[in-house]
Amino acid sequence: MTTTAEIARRYFTALGAHDLDDAVACWRPGAIDRLVGGEELVAPEGIREYFGAMFAAFPDFTMEVLELTTARGRTAVRWRATGTFAGPARFQGFDPNNARMQIEGCDVVTVQDGLIVHNDAYIDTGDVARQLGLLPPAGSTAEARLARLANLRTRALAPVHGVRADRIAEGVWLVRGGFPVRTMNAYLIEDGDGVTVFDSGIAAMGPALRAACLRLGGISRVILGHADSDHRGGAAALAAPVYCHPGERAAAQSPAPFRDYWDLAKLRAYGRLFYSRILPAWDGGPLAVQGTVSEGDDVTGFTVIELPGHAPGQIGLFRESDRVALVSDCVYTLDVQTGRRGGPRIPHPAFDADVDQARASILKLAALDPSIVHAGHANPVTGDVRARLERAAAAAV
Repeated sequence: MTTTAEIARRYFTALGAHDLDDAVACWRPGAIDRLVGGEELVAPEGIREYFGAMFAAFPDFTMEVLELTTARGRTAVRWRATGTFAGPARFQGFDPNNARMQIEGCDVVTVQDGLIVHNDAYIDTGDVARQLGLLPPAGSTAEARLARLANLRTRALAPVHGVRADRIAEGVWLVRGGFPVRTMNAYLIEDGDGVTVFDSGIAAMGPALRAACLRLGGISRVILGHADSDHRGGAAALAAPVYCHPGERAAAQSPAPFRDYWDLAKLRAYGRLFYSRILPAWDGGPLAVQGTVSEGDDVTGFTVIELPGHAPGQIGLFRESDRVALVSDCVYTLDVQTGRRGGPRIPHPAFDADVDQARASILKLAALDPSIVHAGHANPVTGDVRARLERAAAAAV
């Protein structure tokens, strides 16, 4: 009976000899050759096409088996390959440039009934690209220039995606991101060795928000101030348990990027056009809600306060010791149609479930006499916070 190791050796010997007929004969039809980090080849024709193209681009291609290790029906094959990109054929879209390569890799071959049924091929594609001149050599001046260009791109996108956590209070950090530029706020609250995330901004902020949390020890949970697209959007990328008020659970779990009470007709024409298109792009999709929080619950030293009106189950967090409030969209500090920042105001009626209830929630917040109010967007409310909130609640909308 032919062993797994013998089948694996036969396959790699056939490749080294450019014998495609014998190489594909080692495979069960429909089996997958997975080039890890790249494409998947379906046997037999996928194998034949891929290596046929390689042999046409590297006419002196050779492959040598360095070591075989077999266990539980699988054989790990460590190999070395050499070749010159002499053509005449192109390879994966690149023209022949006569570059010489010598690489090592490892394949993990699974065999059943004398045929390969799966393979995972591991190769350092970056090293291949350097040897073929598609990337600059490691440590070279050209590589340093490429790194500088990548860093410029990262810094250029920083205002959109949010990459920095700014400490705004004891054990509290703010991550800004989104479009309009840096008006989406997500808050990180010290929670043991990691952080609790309060609101998560838009979907584009997710990866950077996750990175900011990792720098602070990792994410213990996400708590949504409410479940609008621009507050739940980044949560899907955080891979952490999600909590919200019971009144927001259905919206957080819904695939819809729009709330059923929104009325975009209350916006100017350009506002209607903008939000009808941008809200789905901001959204990260439905979330699995692990649990809920309600009035009076403790969140790492903050107390949950219910602030409905903008959303039925909107909440904020208030810390008595320093009177810091994180309030999601209880108040706006910008004009949602122009992006201009300013003082506190009632959230725009186009996005409110109940404007009168929103007024009452602002007055409830004011009665706590907060020292500072950090909103879901733009700037905090500072100065004589209580008086400013009371004026905002009384203002026309």
